[in-house]
Amino acid sequence: MHKLISFIWLIPLLPLLGASWIALGYLFKFNRGESGEVQTSRTAIITSSVSLLLLLLLDGYALLNGTPGQVKSGSWMQSGDYQVFISFTADTLGLVMTTLMALISLLVIKFSVNYLHREAGYQRFFITLCIFNSSMILITLAGNAVLMLVGWKLAAVSSYLLIAYTPDRTTATTNANQAFITNRIGDGGFILAIALSFIWLGGVEWPDILLHKNDLSSLHIGLIAGGFLLAAMVKSALFPFSVWITKALEGPTPSSAVFYGSLMVHAGLYLIIRLQPLFMMDGVLLPLLILIGLLTFIYGFLSGLVQTDIKSTLIFSVISQLGIMLILCGMGLFDWAAVYLVLHAVWRAYQFLHAPSLMHMMLRPTRTVKLLHKWNWLHTASLQRFWLDSLSNWVLVNPLRNLSREVRSFDEKVMHKIVGLPGQASSLSSLDQLESENTIGKGRGIAGGLMEWLANILGWFEEHLVLHGGDKGMSNVIQHLGSYVLKIEVLLSKPRYLVILILATFMVIL
Repeated sequence: MHKLISFIWLIPLLPLLGASWIALGYLFKFNRGESGEVQTSRTAIITSSVSLLLLLLLDGYALLNGTPGQVKSGSWMQSGDYQVFISFTADTLGLVMTTLMALISLLVIKFSVNYLHREAGYQRFFITLCIFNSSMILITLAGNAVLMLVGWKLAAVSSYLLIAYTPDRTTATTNANQAFITNRIGDGGFILAIALSFIWLGGVEWPDILLHKNDLSSLHIGLIAGGFLLAAMVKSALFPFSVWITKALEGPTPSSAVFYGSLMVHAGLYLIIRLQPLFMMDGVLLPLLILIGLLTFIYGFLSGLVQTDIKSTLIFSVISQLGIMLILCGMGLFDWAAVYLVLHAVWRAYQFLHAPSLMHMMLRPTRTVKLLHKWNWLHTASLQRFWLDSLSNWVLVNPLRNLSREVRSFDEKVMHKIVGLPGQASSLSSLDQLESENTIGKGRGIAGGLMEWLANILGWFEEHLVLHGGDKGMSNVIQHLGSYVLKIEVLLSKPRYLVILILATFMVIL
């Protein structure tokens, strides 16, 4: 059994290997189409089952001999005094949560075999499910913050891919972008907490963070815990970041069940429970948890009362229950919150997987609860989901979308011509022509207006004093240099010159 503990890294790795095998099969065309569905599903089920079996054996060892605790499988990276290990926390909380995640993921994979039958993206769906299974195991079993961040990011990527499962639908891609953008805020908080842990605590292992917390002031503890709290709020769709999870229901029902109903939505609460001693140290954090939990519960409860779609009703119910769990954490009842989390995850997975059958069994349209009809203003606010959707678009999505448009416009109109794409034109003449035509896009918003104003000033300076000064002397020099660069590029594209360059590089290295 001690050898089993040393191979604990296989538990999150096996589903990832299954995803890689399915991807290779699709790439080399030996599991495509309907004929390849059996091989695809078997690969996903076998790898996930073996991962769960290893985990159950580890659970049995923990019951007989006690939990292994912190298990280090090797060193991952080192820079100066900072080092990150490939470590796993196999304590009671980690083993219970990991077993729950692996079991529900396996059940959802088995459920999806017939549910996704003859779907065009069958292989793509199972690749993403396997990646998600690996990411959730890594989140709950990781022994340090950096390794958990890897699982955190894998879960975000797989979430994006499944929300946009039908990329030809504008709604699917728009909702996937909104979910992805919102989750980047949480990643920023997570990375900030990791950086501060390195600086003030010297490491990111969970036992080290919790053991050396007494060496820090309340301000330092608040900043580290605040970064982790921000990550947890976004990942678990707590108020005011609850909007993205309602958009995520665009994916297939199995992904809704495993991602947003029972597993990924609880990852943030799991992180808070994992860091219980850190949150207990600061007197401000616990009341803050209660406040956020209360707002989340009110938002989810009132918005759920006016929903007519079963998946939307369930997801708002999930949001309200997450608020209750956070309130329990704020009251210091972290163990009760963990028990509540496990029971809620099991029940929500059951409800979401039975939602399609329930819709077929219904004999009349769904009616909203009449509780809010007495207060028109509250009923309207609940119907509009308290305008969080519009606020999220205004604050997060639209500015980033406008920025991406500006960057794309700059790439197409300036950078492509500088590097010779697509017409191998002279870089300076293309840029000069672009400026004379005044085709650069207009700035959007306050920041865009300031950047446009600054660009106009620099453009005038370049036009009148640099490029065209002295009878365009600088312009001619740069054009001659550009022509020589293009000639060198053409020569390097020929095999003999390319081989000479590679040999010269090896000689320099040796």
